[in-house]
Amino acid sequence: MNPSIEREGFSERLQQALRNADYSPDSPTQLAREFNIRFDGRPITVHAARKWLVGEAIPTQEKLRALAQWLGVPAEWLRFGGEASHSGLEGGSAPSRFESADVKLISDLQRLDEHHQALAREFIRMLVRMNRQK
Repeated sequence: MNPSIEREGFSERLQQALRNADYSPDSPTQLAREFNIRFDGRPITVHAARKWLVGEAIPTQEKLRALAQWLGVPAEWLRFGGEASHSGLEGGSAPSRFESADVKLISDLQRLDEHHQALAREFIRMLVRMNRQK
């Protein structure tokens, strides 16, 4: 497959996954910040995030897995696309790594108004950061 087509496809799927997770697909600054909060390796730059968003680059496998986990999509779908893996993105079945209690929690989160969803997300991110520091 043509490398530029692969990069463009990845970019489109990344943007879709960001939108589905209520993040802006147009903000490399937000992408870099949110990714770096969750990634244990070397942080990415805003420039690297921009290259992912505009289809100029595809992240390493390690970063791709971290992106997929953060955004709740299969890493294979994020990297290569395909219909079978894509079903979980638009209200289909949840990714198999989630327990039923996790699915219920996500469902409850979606019932909250936008302000309370943002508070809940920030609280969870804070807990994750605190847990990493232990």
